[in-house]
Amino acid sequence: MKLLLISDKECPYYWDYYQPGRLDEFDLIISCGDLDPNYLSFLVTMARCPLLYVHGNHDTRYTSAPPEGCDCIEDRVVTVNGLRIMGLGGSPMYSGGPHQYTERQMELRILKRRLALQRSGGVDIIVTHAPPEGCGDAEDYAHRGFACFLPLLDRYKPRYLIHGHVHTNYGGRQLRLIQRGETSVINACERYVLDIPDGELPVRR
Repeated sequence: MKLLLISDKECPYYWDYYQPGRLDEFDLIISCGDLDPNYLSFLVTMARCPLLYVHGNHDTRYTSAPPEGCDCIEDRVVTVNGLRIMGLGGSPMYSGGPHQYTERQMELRILKRRLALQRSGGVDIIVTHAPPEGCGDAEDYAHRGFACFLPLLDRYKPRYLIHGHVHTNYGGRQLRLIQRGETSVINACERYVLDIPDGELPVRR
């Protein structure tokens, strides 16, 4: 199963210089936020697969003009192509804007999903905008990670947590992939192709 992970910067290869067929190889597209809604609508129109998204802290346009044909998974646990996927968008609070949360607010969002996680028997992929604390976050106040994501990973042991928010061209060496226990934490800035080998995750219907 091949996934296209995107966040924060529109990829010219898939938009400005798009050529027919470039998205045919993907089984699922996941957006981690801060992208033009028209970009997401374009991708899902050209692709042959679903597109799931969460909000970034700059996605104010989504309220009046949400990306057409795409599925918002904020505060939901959904099963797509046999994968159990949970969405928790937004960034840590830094200016009081929309899609910003205090640590406690994000913790409460997670607590409210406990029943859904129990019903699904856990989760394979967690989609966020901000990274977990200490796993790909940055030193500045606006781009710190959420500490409450760490016990979520420890308890449910998802195979992947996919995030954005921290651009790969920020100062310092931004890692694309960080392993924490059984979870691969992936920074999806602009684009990242995730190829899940057959049999690596159980297929659910």
